[in-house]
Amino acid sequence: MSETIADMRIPDSALAREATELVREAASPLLFDHSRRVFLWAALRGREQGLSFDPELLYVGAMFHDLGLTERFRRTDQRFEIDGADEARRFLHAHGVTGEAADRVWTAIALHTTPEIPLHMAPEIALVTRGVELDVLGIGYHAVSDGQRAAVVEAHPRPDFKNRILAAFTEGIKDRPETAFGNVKADVLAHYVPGFVRGDFVEVIKNSAWAE
Repeated sequence: MSETIADMRIPDSALAREATELVREAASPLLFDHSRRVFLWAALRGREQGLSFDPELLYVGAMFHDLGLTERFRRTDQRFEIDGADEARRFLHAHGVTGEAADRVWTAIALHTTPEIPLHMAPEIALVTRGVELDVLGIGYHAVSDGQRAAVVEAHPRPDFKNRILAAFTEGIKDRPETAFGNVKADVLAHYVPGFVRGDFVEVIKNSAWAE
């Protein structure tokens, strides 16, 4: 039976159910609830903006977007966003979703921490970012109603979320600090990892192999 939260139906296909179980098994309750909220905020923002989007693709994008922070799926040689994006594409291919549709989900996850650019792309890509921004940064907080917010948080609570999600970010990327170069996660490492030295774009240019 499909579940409805804040008047928004959670996709209930076999693919969506398997995605739910995969994330439930791999991720902490913190990340599971966060990912479900990201889908709901994204879908609510999409409806408010009159966007036409594929709920199933949006659901996979939202549910898989932080898999790269989990012990099961995180690597140390690339950005955590790409870990989740790669796993989402593998998952979709295994379920017969290939080509542009699978690539759209990959892009939605890979770019979800990149400000502004995703908002000018396909609805599923834009909305994963909208959902993440609302849940983590509070951007778009007033674009959903008090009642919608209350219903989503009742279904997927966020106790001490700000501190706990920052701890999850730190744990997920502390072993690959070089992957934070040029992105917002460098701020996390600067706050929570002693001795972290932020990469400097200007110094990379000045110290490259070019003579001048």
